[in-house]
Amino acid sequence: MALPTPLHGVIPPVCTPLGPRGEVDTDSLTRLVGHLLDGGVHGLFALGSTSEVAYLTDDQRATALETVVKAAGGRVPVLAGAIDTTTPRVLDHARTAADLGADALVSTAPFYTRTHPREIADHFRRLRSTVGLPLFAYDIPMAVHTALPPSLVAELAADGTLAGLKDSSGDEGGLRRLLVRLGGRTGRRTGPAPGFSVLTGSELTVDAALLAGADGVVPGLGNVDPAGYVRLYDAALAGDWERAAAEQERLVALFAITDAGPESEMGRSSSALGSFKAALHLLGVLARGTTAFPQRPLSEESVREVGRRLTAAGLPPVR
Repeated sequence: MALPTPLHGVIPPVCTPLGPRGEVDTDSLTRLVGHLLDGGVHGLFALGSTSEVAYLTDDQRATALETVVKAAGGRVPVLAGAIDTTTPRVLDHARTAADLGADALVSTAPFYTRTHPREIADHFRRLRSTVGLPLFAYDIPMAVHTALPPSLVAELAADGTLAGLKDSSGDEGGLRRLLVRLGGRTGRRTGPAPGFSVLTGSELTVDAALLAGADGVVPGLGNVDPAGYVRLYDAALAGDWERAAAEQERLVALFAITDAGPESEMGRSSSALGSFKAALHLLGVLARGTTAFPQRPLSEESVREVGRRLTAAGLPPVR
């Protein structure tokens, strides 16, 4: 389907449910897409970090994306992560995504080796010109060890290479500088890239990002509580910042589930992704809370803590 210009609203990075042998659980994934659409989301981002894309084989990636596209049924746009170390490998993923019906691509800078901003620009331009789908840059220096300079993003926005940015840099000042460079909160639609979409990946500061002029959010926690993020977005859109802040504060408290797994036993990614999947299992959406190996599973006590946090947030478990 044609993307709104700019893409806006709540676009969760869809979890990838796994079966007992590590296979993609397509039935659970279909239910998850239904859960997200029922929550009122404006788009879906398959094969992102919360999708455990780095852990999935090419066949698993294709199965997950095909399932999301089919379950969405054209009701909202589907963005597909084309994330890998080098341009040729990313192009392979991008071509597959296009063949499977994705509406847009999301890609990081190349990684493993350090790349210069001009090389990053060439990477995005090659990807956009070869595959032809709208392309969103994914700024996540924690994972790829290269930050996207605001000047480069603005350049690629102005020349039409990029349709948007998913900002997971954690640099709120840098995000604000980019928004100002693009025209500021009130002037962006007449600025140098009027259709360019800025989406924050910082799910704890969505109200602040929207107030600064961001177009939407890509929240991992949105898998668990999509309706909460939609309420936050709608309140911001209406200029009801007090209501937006109240919803944000409730979601901040719920986000504490990501620390359910003790640091002494597992990495923070294992704890966060495990908590999202445990919550979705407790809510009856996923058949199980399995994460990809070698991430460590949550203990029974950690899962109980996730359940307590769900209840406190007004989302009582059904299991």
